[in-house]
Amino acid sequence: MTAIVTLRTERLLLRPWRESDCAPFAEMNADPKVMEHFPAVSTHEESDRFVDRIVARMAQQGFGLWAVEVPGVAEFIGFIGLNPADAVLGRPVLEIGWRLAAEHWGRGYATEGARASLTHAFDALGRDEVVSFTTVGNERSRHVMKKLGMSRRAADDFDHPGVPASWPGRRHVLYRIAREQWRRMATEQPQALR
Repeated sequence: MTAIVTLRTERLLLRPWRESDCAPFAEMNADPKVMEHFPAVSTHEESDRFVDRIVARMAQQGFGLWAVEVPGVAEFIGFIGLNPADAVLGRPVLEIGWRLAAEHWGRGYATEGARASLTHAFDALGRDEVVSFTTVGNERSRHVMKKLGMSRRAADDFDHPGVPASWPGRRHVLYRIAREQWRRMATEQPQALR
């Protein structure tokens, strides 16, 4: 068992999961608005199994898809963090991802938490590159990826192997950022990384 890192930003606490997070997370995963870019909403049981996998992976590696708290505002609003995407992309690579309850969209929380996660990936974990991917039509997430300084090459787009071949959202766009690019942004635009 590895100690799980907690990250703090100006407004957020990215922390280990608690039992009390499961019910609001299941509610999120049953919301068609939140799950618009997934093949289907999740049942309570599917959501709980997902939490179990997140918690097990975090216990093993000390980081992962952190539960997000907005101190003084909300105890749980979703997750933001880092997840190995080796099985999806066929090579060792770390993905940054997020899923927040719809009532907390549009406040910059995903970008703020993702910046802290990228800093952890590059500075603490020594990663050379981090990627992010989503369906072609997920403009909200693509906007966050661009705000993080991530870039896309159309040649990297792919059909997600973990979703049904018949699902219209199977085609995914891939964004990436290298450690050197992140450090350059930190030097040239430090306010952008806050």
